[in-house]
Amino acid sequence: MPVKRSWLVPVFVGTLILADRGFSQPPEAAAQQEDGPTASADASVKLMTLDPGHFHAGLIQQEMYPNVSEVVHVYAPLGPDLFGHLNRIAQFNNRSDNPTRWQLEIHTTSEPLERMLAEHPGNVVVLSGRNQGKIDYILRSVEAGLHVLADKPWIISAGDFSKLEASIDTAERDGVVAYDVMTERYEITTILQRELVHDEAITGEIVPGTPEEPAVQLESVHHLMKTVAGVPNLRPTWFFDTAQQGEALADVGTHLVDLVPWVLFPEQAIDYRKDIKLDSAKRWPTLISAADFRRVTGAEDFPSFLAADVKDGQLQYFSNTEVSYALRGVHARVKVAWNFEAPPGAGDTHLSVVRGSKSRIEVRQGAEEKYRPELYVVPGSDADRANVVAAVKARVAELQSRFPGVAVDETGEGIHLSVPDKYRTGHESHFAEVTRQFLEYVGAPETVPAWEKANMLAKYYVTTEGVELSRQGGDRSAGR
Repeated sequence: MPVKRSWLVPVFVGTLILADRGFSQPPEAAAQQEDGPTASADASVKLMTLDPGHFHAGLIQQEMYPNVSEVVHVYAPLGPDLFGHLNRIAQFNNRSDNPTRWQLEIHTTSEPLERMLAEHPGNVVVLSGRNQGKIDYILRSVEAGLHVLADKPWIISAGDFSKLEASIDTAERDGVVAYDVMTERYEITTILQRELVHDEAITGEIVPGTPEEPAVQLESVHHLMKTVAGVPNLRPTWFFDTAQQGEALADVGTHLVDLVPWVLFPEQAIDYRKDIKLDSAKRWPTLISAADFRRVTGAEDFPSFLAADVKDGQLQYFSNTEVSYALRGVHARVKVAWNFEAPPGAGDTHLSVVRGSKSRIEVRQGAEEKYRPELYVVPGSDADRANVVAAVKARVAELQSRFPGVAVDETGEGIHLSVPDKYRTGHESHFAEVTRQFLEYVGAPETVPAWEKANMLAKYYVTTEGVELSRQGGDRSAGR
């Protein structure tokens, strides 16, 4: 029996009431506001949320920030994306533990960008939604002198690369900040991996590798069909349109490609014109039946805009990409995949491997790790083992001032770094960490590191050109 979205009507009505009341809170929640950051009426940062089509837009507001106005202006068409966003903010305002106190001014319009630019009630634009055309929103915003905090990806097509360059150049020229939400930089196991990779006593020298045996390997597997408290987490039908959402490498793969220079060459600017050489790329579809499409979207049938991708009653969803490339002569391979649904008890997986002459530094998130990221050091040989173990223990001892409680456990294969739960803040909390960094830059735009600009271009060069290469179906060297 087809799933219907009858739940939308009561949710819409409830949300509109909350919005009209400024998201009022219960007394016990309001009492907790005294302990939070103060955001006065004369706060210098005033947020404007533009067309929030993804729940990440709401996560930016999961906490209050100093010097950020409590009043946030939301510009969006009237519809499910807007109401979903309002519900998320209402939940933050009404939670019992550390509630927020956002007041939303909602501007419903079929032309949210134009109306926002005309009314201009704030100075920071928050963007997270449909990926197609997002760069136009970013470029128009920075041209209007607005700071921009935008969720990935900024572009999903190589044809938009010039707009990306223009956006970054304009922001730099006019003294505004345009910042990409790269949450994986705040994952504790990734932070520790980077620390160990650059300890020569542990890793040795980073090997150059080959396309077949790369020095750096990053893989992630995600799942389309997920349930929360036994209820399907429905995705909008447009999510399955790669022209709107982007293929895997251009979308979620952005995080993995970002980590390659972040781990290998910290705080160094990458010149995509001479430092990157694409070797090969491939793509393949995840097949989705009409019944499964109903389960994951609630739609009774495939929409007309997906008709060209439906073969023999199944949607060919090109959500899987693998790209191999060299970064300053170090070979890397990035693989991103979307399966339909995880087996019972399973979840998303992640793998990050950096190979050195003495050991491999690995972050693994799979069944053995109970689907949470764990950090390992695997010595390259038995002869290296004793020295590598000693070096890891020495490095972890040095890191106690920053990360007290991180410990070394020897295993049969090598070394496992035990990370206390207090550092495992989770993916959603990383959005607040990114936002705090962004706000620091907004207060002093001249402090944005030069490498951030260069590496934005390098990252999106790999993701968009990698997708183009995968569509060509062959191996070749590529350069811009």
